[in-house]
Amino acid sequence: MAIISYLYYSNVASAQKFLSRAFGFRKHGPTNRDARGMIKHSAMKSGKDLVMMGCPGPEYRNPRQLGQPTQCLFVSVADVDAHFVRAKKAGAKIIQEIGDTPFGQRRYGAEDPEGHQWFFGTQIRRSRKKA
Repeated sequence: MAIISYLYYSNVASAQKFLSRAFGFRKHGPTNRDARGMIKHSAMKSGKDLVMMGCPGPEYRNPRQLGQPTQCLFVSVADVDAHFVRAKKAGAKIIQEIGDTPFGQRRYGAEDPEGHQWFFGTQIRRSRKKA
């Protein structure tokens, strides 16, 4: 079973440029456009994982416009420290500095230009299960 996230963006093309530059995503598969040439549906990959995205229309309000996050995504990466440096260099808004968690992850949090929250991390040790 695979769970694939689908994010709405007011400007999918701009979001794709940011996700590529800051987080290393790459375009994947076909892109559907409306009569004006605006992207209505597209997808990107990070490693083998896929995220789909689209613009639902002019009435849509993204998290930044709403003034609050509406979701967050966690993406496992091999080298979270290098990933963090890349994201900061690309101008990603860091919402949680990189660090180790009590539950065995090393991670950081960032926000994309439309306000979607992304967390990237790697497992650094196994958490002990409590009985």
